[in-house]
Amino acid sequence: MLLPDPDQTIIDRRADIIAAMRKLVPARGEQDSVITQQSELRAYESDALTAYHQLPLIVVLVSTTEEVSAVLAYAHENNVKIVPRGAGTSLSGGALPAADAITLGLARLNSILEIDLDNRCAVVQPGVTNLAISDAVAADGFYYAPDPSSQIACTIGGNVAENSGGVHCLKYGMTTNNLLGLEMVLPGGEIIQLGGKHLDPDGYDLMGVATGSEGLLGIITKVWVKLLKKPATTRAVLIGFDTSLDAGDCVGAVVSAGIIPAGMEMMDGAAIKAAEDFVNAGYPLDAAALLIIELDGPQAEVDYLIEIVSKIAEEKNATTLKVSQSEEERLRFWAGRKAAFPAIGRITPDYYCMDGTIPRAALPQMLEAMDGFSKKHGLRVANVFHAGDGNLHPLIMYDANAEGELERAEAFGEDILKFCVAVGGVLTGEHGVGVEKRDFMPVMFTEEDLNQQQRVKCAFDPKQILNPGKVFPTLHRCAELGRMHIHQGQVPFPFLPRF
Repeated sequence: MLLPDPDQTIIDRRADIIAAMRKLVPARGEQDSVITQQSELRAYESDALTAYHQLPLIVVLVSTTEEVSAVLAYAHENNVKIVPRGAGTSLSGGALPAADAITLGLARLNSILEIDLDNRCAVVQPGVTNLAISDAVAADGFYYAPDPSSQIACTIGGNVAENSGGVHCLKYGMTTNNLLGLEMVLPGGEIIQLGGKHLDPDGYDLMGVATGSEGLLGIITKVWVKLLKKPATTRAVLIGFDTSLDAGDCVGAVVSAGIIPAGMEMMDGAAIKAAEDFVNAGYPLDAAALLIIELDGPQAEVDYLIEIVSKIAEEKNATTLKVSQSEEERLRFWAGRKAAFPAIGRITPDYYCMDGTIPRAALPQMLEAMDGFSKKHGLRVANVFHAGDGNLHPLIMYDANAEGELERAEAFGEDILKFCVAVGGVLTGEHGVGVEKRDFMPVMFTEEDLNQQQRVKCAFDPKQILNPGKVFPTLHRCAELGRMHIHQGQVPFPFLPRF
């Protein structure tokens, strides 16, 4: 069972909930804001992890922070669960609906509210797509650094919820490293602001707690993001190898040399062929592994680093090496990598995209293990890695219509995740835990570890109405985790949240 059994009392109250939502979130012109028909709810029954499906109780499409607040206040008072949803590009089941929960759609909150180049900051609503931020400031020579492969579609609110990365996170960091502030609505409807345009917020790092919290603590309604100046020079190096082990050794050698590329991506033979057939990026089809290493900065520095990287690649048995000679060629190199997922979709009926992270030094060991897992489960796999930071995205190919293949794909994925933890890595790099990895959390965390994490959940969401069934394999009632001791009628440290 992926999600807890639905609360039948909530389902029985569906008509009353619909009536309340229509009052709180009125239609927007001719567009209804409350979706109730089964045929229309189908569009929301899954996220990009399409192996799992569940119709929501209803869908409510909000257009303002005040509407989000009103819906959450109602839900809190009436014990109705809420599943927040952005663009639905989550790959861990993070936006999977629940039968007894309102799916709260945030796509209409899609405005860029302010661009402040003096403070190198943009203020955006959560439904703004990742790429739209960079496009809005490109003419002024700025950009927003995190760039997931789905950046044309994924939205900034979801990026915050999952702490997304992208091909340039090695040098420029994940979403959490590129935020200045958040506006968040708590489960009771309270609206709070964490951080802002200033660089160093005081007090506890609650913005850090909220980033990557997967919709369990509150709903993001406004985001202050950092803008960076475009580097003077950016060039990419395309390097082919006869073996994945040589490519993995090259990754470690580049970083050991003290070089931090803007991006360092790796693809194996299956991914190379699929991507090249799809976008004609100029990849060497005879290579068993491919590295894309991007270097940026002043031209003299970039030219020097390209020489060093080329020498290292030679020492690690590179068979081909090509340096981009124009911006068009650099973008073409990246086009194949960023289209790797849809490219694999052209050669298999279904694929299961995994997400784990390992220490860079374990990359050759991981690649060898992956080959063994493929043989064990009798399924093909194409490997696409954020090689520089050890974030893996194996694409397990299967046919959902073939009996037992989905189960084998899931078992394959389980082996990958457990191996990541065994070599000193973690269960997720950027896709989140959601429902996909929820039941593997005890592989990485002790029971007390999980209890402490759940106490944070209880501090924000004591009724546990937000994103039910996600992240925690067993979610205790807040009372079971213990309450604060009250001495002589006073709660110690009253400024802290009560459990």
